[in-house]
Amino acid sequence: MPDDLLECSLRARGIKIVAGIDEAGRGPLAGPVAAAAVILPPGWRCPGLDDSKKLGAAKRERLFEVITTDASVRWSLAFAEPEEIDRINILRATHAAMARAVKALALAVDHCLVDGLPVRDFPWPHDGVVKGDGKSLSIAAASIVAKVSRDRLMLEFAREFPHYGFERHMGYGTKEHLEALRLHGPCRLHRFSFQPVAQLALPFDGA
Repeated sequence: MPDDLLECSLRARGIKIVAGIDEAGRGPLAGPVAAAAVILPPGWRCPGLDDSKKLGAAKRERLFEVITTDASVRWSLAFAEPEEIDRINILRATHAAMARAVKALALAVDHCLVDGLPVRDFPWPHDGVVKGDGKSLSIAAASIVAKVSRDRLMLEFAREFPHYGFERHMGYGTKEHLEALRLHGPCRLHRFSFQPVAQLALPFDGA
């Protein structure tokens, strides 16, 4: 289970404001990437908080409400839309969304803990923490905020684009989604730089 040892270690060095950062939605064929930044107060605890990928939807929703309604927690959210992903690539778009999330926080951040590898040219001092959503409490909280926020958005898109079944797969490349793409082609939510969306978007030039 994640804990606050990394955050405490930074505070012991005089680094006061530490933000955990995580993303959701790098892998899907459709929809945006969501990035969240969370600052937890010293000593903050939330029973059951863990990497969002290890939790069911109902538990993630409950933890989301705990995190986002606690006045002592500062959090923010940012997205990279499919157009940006296609224009600059998924990795750079994800990092841009992370930077926007930190910038949107109500406090000036001294240091960031980023899930994964260090981010090149990131505007804030930071540490990359591989599998950080299972190690750092603030990264785990960010993973919940990002995942729940993106899932809620995809549920809204499911009503606008009912042919694709977004409410069931959240844009990931499931068998159902691939079959819907084959039948209906891509919509504006799809990432045209991703295969097989790119192939399906090509005009048919057969005899």
